Amino acid sequence: MRLEEVSVFIIYLIFMLGVGVWFFLRERNQTEKGYFLGDRKMGPWVAALSAGASDMSAWVLMGLPTSIYALGLGQVWISVGLAIGYSLSWIYEAPRLRTFSIAANDSITVPQYLTNRFLSKSRTLQLISAVVFLIAYTIYSASSIKACGTLFNTVTGIDTTVAMYLAAVIVISYTFLGGFSAVSWTDFFQGMLVLCAMLLVPIAAAMMLEPGAFGSINTPHYWDPFASWQDIVSGLGWGLGYFGMPHIIIRFMSINSQKELRKSAKIGISWTLIILTFAALVGVIGRMFIGLDAEVEKNSLVFVVMTRRIFPGVVSGILLSAVLAAAMSTADSQLLAAASAFASDVYRPVIRHEHASEREMIWIGRIIVLVIAIVALMIAANPNAGSIMALVSNAWGVFGAAFGPAIMLSLFWKRFTFAGAACGIFTGAVVDIVWLLYMSHTGVYEIIPGFAAGFIVAVLVSFLSPKPSKEVEELFDKALAMSNE
Repeated sequence: MRLEEVSVFIIYLIFMLGVGVWFFLRERNQTEKGYFLGDRKMGPWVAALSAGASDMSAWVLMGLPTSIYALGLGQVWISVGLAIGYSLSWIYEAPRLRTFSIAANDSITVPQYLTNRFLSKSRTLQLISAVVFLIAYTIYSASSIKACGTLFNTVTGIDTTVAMYLAAVIVISYTFLGGFSAVSWTDFFQGMLVLCAMLLVPIAAAMMLEPGAFGSINTPHYWDPFASWQDIVSGLGWGLGYFGMPHIIIRFMSINSQKELRKSAKIGISWTLIILTFAALVGVIGRMFIGLDAEVEKNSLVFVVMTRRIFPGVVSGILLSAVLAAAMSTADSQLLAAASAFASDVYRPVIRHEHASEREMIWIGRIIVLVIAIVALMIAANPNAGSIMALVSNAWGVFGAAFGPAIMLSLFWKRFTFAGAACGIFTGAVVDIVWLLYMSHTGVYEIIPGFAAGFIVAVLVSFLSPKPSKEVEELFDKALAMSNE
């Protein structure tokens, strides 16, 4: 155990808690919209880095580099797919989603937007969406908590399970207190820290490599990115997830103007391209720098081991805080998105029949944050839960397959119907899960058949159901005009 690393960790965690307390004291009388969406007042830098940081969890520092470290350049297609998907979501999805969500009765959650987009009074779509949210976000949050536990155990020697509880308490605290604003600002700081760490570690390691390091990797097909068509297809399929990832696209809805959104797009895309490129470099350089180590592969520790071997205690403590930053920035966003979906889309309309006060809604959201975190802890602490990358992959696939087709069709197809959206979301989620359980041996990532099935069903049901009313078509035209301003 390095006391310098532990000291840096403690300072960092106190800072994160301080942000939550500050926003709690500053905005004690905030509204539901303020708690869950920051009153749509996020600036370009905060929105961009918050979207990126809430996406690039510990898996981009631990899971993805270790996959490339162990399996080779075939895994680089994940980075390629993510880079393409993220860029397209900012360019095509973000401008319309921001204005469409405003036109659709100023919606503050994804399920709420999809319901209001069709001027529907039915709660079917919101209930289906809320169930998907709760399942997928619990699994996704478990991956972040597991990463924190692994890191704390490696650095401090604290029992992994105890470390998971400690990390969860910190994340819950500032999410519980400050809401969307606290989450976005902590994501901003954490995004900057992740960027610095990802730039510095592989460059420093590359400078320390021995001559002939490239020849030390003699695993068959390690250097061949085209060795497996499944790797190519599945890697590119990861990009589909961005079109339906609620905790990321909710940032699109929070930006204060279309002009600021365009700035955010440039910042966000640039940040993500750099992160994904250097994540791949960490994996490849780590293989040459460390050699193939079963313990490193099992616990996704290539970035952690490289950092601790290269830098002295204080510096490694700061850089390893980036792993904490990545894990926490995703966990807080997931918890808040799931809580907002349940509070706004289930509790108020179904349980309270629209009679819940603003204060009541905020407290219900806080309670749901706590409940989901507890269940996520139980999953993370289970030794059979799977690796960090496996947990992320499962949750990512469900979200992308369920919501991606419905959201994109709602933004670009005037003939799209409420029935089509509900059936598409349900079908995408079910096909994704069934493929994971029974067809994973094919080597094809489940998001691909899930997304395709959701899209096809959404289109077919829309054609088979009555066309949208004149009012719904007018809402579409109004939102489209706003997005072009």
